[in-house]
Amino acid sequence: MSELKGKIAVITGGNSGIGYSTAKKFKEEGATVIIIGRSKEKVNTAATELGVKGIVADVSSLSAIDNAVNEIKSEFGNIDTLFVNAGVFIPAPVGQITEDMFDNLTNINFKGAVFTIEKFSPILNDGASIINLSSINAYTGMPNTAVYGASKAALNSYTRTAATELAPRKIRVNAVNPGPIATPIFSKTGMSEEQLKGMGEAMQNRIPLKRYGQPEEIAELVTFLASDKASFITGSEYNIDGGVNINPLLVG
Repeated sequence: MSELKGKIAVITGGNSGIGYSTAKKFKEEGATVIIIGRSKEKVNTAATELGVKGIVADVSSLSAIDNAVNEIKSEFGNIDTLFVNAGVFIPAPVGQITEDMFDNLTNINFKGAVFTIEKFSPILNDGASIINLSSINAYTGMPNTAVYGASKAALNSYTRTAATELAPRKIRVNAVNPGPIATPIFSKTGMSEEQLKGMGEAMQNRIPLKRYGQPEEIAELVTFLASDKASFITGSEYNIDGGVNINPLLVG
């Protein structure tokens, strides 16, 4: 298992969920892995469990990203893979969207993603791979996800242009659009257990494969895109959603 042998990989939001599973997979494939997250306790715990480097930084803060880049450059030099995974999910119906919700979603999901790439760009090796974690909510029109979906649609548009502009450096930029995945992101919304259960059952009924995806399944796709096997793939989006996006009206 050495698809990423000798490569240095950075994962934002790497202390839980998809980021954690991808860090584990990257390491299994031979990469040197650095995870970044907001919570010192969670980052330190995850880094210890995974046996990787952990850095505490909030991607909504440009100075925090600068500090992370400087630390990584000093210790590791240039990097080969950047998995822009940090994100938040805050559901709210149109008419009840607050400025704080809007700012939090866009500052992390879009501004944070864009400036993570901006700040890391100087230390990306030519031929590096950038993978942006987006969402099928960029397209679904799912209730209560107007701003969340818009932040992901913006990220996908940015991905296409970045792929064009970074192509002269042979840097590949792709986006992964998960559907419903079993991660802690939903439990961080402030919804009650009953609300979460109801939402979960409703969403699962809409999935043709009748189950949630697992973080490890996303990690497999991200690892492929980070590897040399994907050397001719850039500016692409990959839906990994159990069929939700091709059957948006399926209800039973």
